[in-house]
Amino acid sequence: MKKNNASQGFLRIGDVLELIPIGRSTWWSWVKSGRAPKQIKLSAKITVWKKEDIYLFISQQTK
Repeated sequence: MKKNNASQGFLRIGDVLELIPIGRSTWWSWVKSGRAPKQIKLSAKITVWKKEDIYLFISQQTK
């Protein structure tokens, strides 16, 4: 049986912006420039990021 890991899964943009207190347009600018993790399109209207990528990004920003 696999262990459930809290860092696995996906985050939508609202969830990301709760963890990283910046504006939506700033976040998208960072994604476009490569500063922030690349998004994953699940469908035409659903964009997510891997939790592990976001947590790694946050830990790199605090160093």
